[in-house]
Amino acid sequence: MKNLKAVIVDYGSGNLHSAKKAFIKAMENIGARGSVVVSKNVNDLNDATHIIIPGVGAYGDCIAGLKAVPGMVEALKEQIFKNKKPFLGICVGMQMLSEKGFEDGEYEGLGWITGDVKKILARDGLRIPHMGWNNLKIKNKDSKLLKGMDGMDVYFVHSYFFDTDKNFVSATTDYGNEITVAVEKDNIYGVQFHPEKSQQAGLKILGNFLEI
Repeated sequence: MKNLKAVIVDYGSGNLHSAKKAFIKAMENIGARGSVVVSKNVNDLNDATHIIIPGVGAYGDCIAGLKAVPGMVEALKEQIFKNKKPFLGICVGMQMLSEKGFEDGEYEGLGWITGDVKKILARDGLRIPHMGWNNLKIKNKDSKLLKGMDGMDVYFVHSYFFDTDKNFVSATTDYGNEITVAVEKDNIYGVQFHPEKSQQAGLKILGNFLEI
């Protein structure tokens, strides 16, 4: 395996420190050499092998923060769509792949995957936000990101979900309804849960991503 450079985009949101630590550990677990860089410098994307956008907070704040980083959205498009580098969005980082988000208003997302981000409907006495461990139901059996993960428990903290075309849904979980918790389209991947908080299951997913 070639030397890896995983770039975690810093746009003022996300568990940057814990995400970096988790990626360093995942890189060790798969026996890969390389570096994990947290950066808001678009030039760091040029020699990145993998690109990650984490996200914690409200959709509107996160998308505004990302778009405020000079040249970042344009650089991401070039590296992901033209150069086909593997991309992973985590939590709100996944939600921003949508066309629109409806958290405390209406906001335009990146539009890289069709669909909108909507509030989870509270049912059967379940609390919102959805917080804690739930298992994955793999829908895309060919997913490179989620290989070996069917039925595994991962950690969630969210009140909104990505309502998208079933062709892009790679995993769901049951929380009153079946809700989308992982999406993928070509080299673009997104997970609603937090791999960096999901212990060995999360490290396995990050390792899978680094091997793509």
